[in-house]
Amino acid sequence: MKGKPLYLDYQSSTPCSTRVLEAMEPYWSDYFANPSDRQHSDGIYACAASNVSRECLAELLGVDPTRLIFTSGATEANNLALLGYARARTAETGDKGHVITLSTEHLSVLEPLRKLQKEGFRLTELQPNSDGIISLDQFEKAFQKDTFLVSIMMANNEIGVLQPIREIALRCKYNSALLHCDASQALGNIPFNIDTLDIDLLTISAHKIYGPKGIGALIKKKNIRIQPLQWGGGQEQGLRPGTLPLPLVVGFATAAKIAIEDIHTNIHKYKFLRDTLLNDLTNKIHGLKINGSLKSRLPNNLNITVPNVRGKKMNSLLRKHISCSSGSACSNGAPSHVLLALGRSLQEVECSLRLSLGRYTTEEDVSQISDFLTDAIFKSKI
Repeated sequence: MKGKPLYLDYQSSTPCSTRVLEAMEPYWSDYFANPSDRQHSDGIYACAASNVSRECLAELLGVDPTRLIFTSGATEANNLALLGYARARTAETGDKGHVITLSTEHLSVLEPLRKLQKEGFRLTELQPNSDGIISLDQFEKAFQKDTFLVSIMMANNEIGVLQPIREIALRCKYNSALLHCDASQALGNIPFNIDTLDIDLLTISAHKIYGPKGIGALIKKKNIRIQPLQWGGGQEQGLRPGTLPLPLVVGFATAAKIAIEDIHTNIHKYKFLRDTLLNDLTNKIHGLKINGSLKSRLPNNLNITVPNVRGKKMNSLLRKHISCSSGSACSNGAPSHVLLALGRSLQEVECSLRLSLGRYTTEEDVSQISDFLTDAIFKSKI
C-alpha cells in the first residue's frame, strides 16, 4: 500500500511469513479433516500432521511432546496455567494460599490473578526497581508459609526488560512454589531452555514469531495437575477441548523452527538497528529517557519518554509515518501500568513510545524513522 506507515510494532504482532503461509496452505482445503477423527484415512492423516508439528515444536523447545498443550494464544494459556493450577490445588488440599507476581506483568496474567484474589486467594504484586527488573531481595521477603505459585514473565511486552528467571526459579524451589513464566516476547528473540531455567509452566504464542494468530501453547511439567477452564471433547489431555486448528498448529511449528534457527542472526541485526536508532535520537533530542534497563533487554525493543512535548500532538503527527505503540494507550485503553510502575508521571506516560523492530526492518527504515520522530518531537514541543 503506497504511503503505508513504517511498521515498528513487532512486539504487538508480526506478519505471517511466506514460509509459514506455504506450510499451512494444504491444510485449509486439501487436508482439512478433524485430527480427532481417526475412523478414516483423512482423519488419520490430519492426526499424524498434528503429531508431527507437536513433536517438532517440542523438540525445538527441548521438552517431551506430552508436555505441550495447544491453546488459542498466550492469553488463554496464561489463564489456563494460573486459574487451572490454583483451582486444582485448592480442590485437592482445601487451601487457597498465596501468590506472587510483578505489577508490570501483562494483563493476561494480572487479571486472572486478581480473579483468584476475589475467590479468596491472597495476592502480592511486587513493584520492580526503577529499571523494571525485580528486586530479588524484595522477592525473597514476599514469600509466605503458604506461597504456592509465582508468575513472572521472561521479557516484558512494553519495556522489553529481561527478568532473572533462573534466580527467581531457585527461590521458588527453595520455598516449594511453582513458577509460571510468560515467554511470549522471549521466544525467537532470546535463546532459553525451559528445564535449565527450571520453569514449571511456560506460555508461548505464534503471532509474535511470524506465525498465525489464534494459536499458542502452555508447556507444563508432567506432574502438575491443572483444572480445565472449558469442558467437552477431551482434546489436549482434557485441558483444552475443541477441534485442533490443524493449519495453525502446522504454522506455529514452522514459525518456531524458522525463529529458533535464525535467532543469533536476528539478535545481531536487532541490536545494531536499535542501537543505531537510539544513538541517533539521543544526539538529536536532549533529555530523552530510556524506560527500563538497556543492559538486560530484548534486542529489538526501545521504549522512550520524550521530555517537554505534547504527547497527543506528537502521536498524531507520527501516526501517518510510523506504526508504533504509545504509552498513553495500552491494550485496555488506559495509561501504561508498566510505565507508571517505573515511576513515570501520567504526563510522561503520554509522551512515551514503544519502538519494536522486526525481521523486515532495514537500515533505511531506521534512518527514516529517526527523521520522522525528530520532526514530530520538535513540532510538539511545549
